[in-house]
This record gives sequence, C-alpha cells and structure tokens, in this order.
Amino acid sequence: MSKNRWQMRRNCALTPKQLLQFYIVLVCLSLIVAVGFFLAGVWVIPIFTTLELSAVTVGFLIYCRHALDCETIEIEGKRLLVKKFIGYKETIYEFNTQWAKIEPPIENSKVFHISQSSLRVELGQFVRYEQQLALISSVRLHLG
Repeated sequence: MSKNRWQMRRNCALTPKQLLQFYIVLVCLSLIVAVGFFLAGVWVIPIFTTLELSAVTVGFLIYCRHALDCETIEIEGKRLLVKKFIGYKETIYEFNTQWAKIEPPIENSKVFHISQSSLRVELGQFVRYEQQLALISSVRLHLG
C-alpha cells in the first residue's frame, strides 16, 4: 500500500541551531563590551546591556517556538491524516478519503480547508496561493 505525504513548513531564515549560534556570539560580544565599560568606571552600560540581552532573549525564544511549525497531509489507503505542529503542540486529525472534501481557498484567503461531517481543519498558512492550488489538486487525486 503506497503512502503519499505533503508537508508545508514555515519559511524561516534561520534554524533554531543557527539562531543559538548567533545568540551565543551576540551575548559574548555584548558582555565583553559591558565588562570593558564597567572596568572603565561606566556602570550604566552593563545595565543597558542586561536590558538589551533580556529583550533579545525573549524575541529569540518566541522565534524558536514557531520556527519548526508545519502542517502535514498523509494519505495511506483510505486514511487521510492531517498533522499540525504549531508552537510545540501537535494535533492530529483523521479523515476517510472516501468522505473527506477539500475546500479551495476563498479569494484573498491564506488558507484552505479539509472537512468531513462536522470536522473542518484549516491548512495552508505556510504556503503561497499558487502552491495551495497545486497541493489541493494533487491531494484530490487520492480522494474518493
């Protein structure tokens, strides 16, 4: 039995590992400058360095929390699985390929929907409109 899989990922410039490396360099340079000013008798600079590094840390943590976000559609036989991994929380929805419907995106909408009975899942927030249309047409080939 063949398995078909489509994955939609958030477009991030840096991976969490690259961001961590950049963060370590940034902290080291900032601390070197702050310690230099502190040794020269300027005690205000380390205070602002602490504030700066605190703000940058919060921003980077928020970025890392969503850098790995993705949506996956898997079809195996008569099973259609939709997996959403958003902010370290994974949600899995299961559909029957015979009954599931794909609703194309409405004009100026960033998402499309897969539905069956009362279950309706929003997808496609990480891909462009043209990519959504191509994805929808390839998934429709496997629906009943």
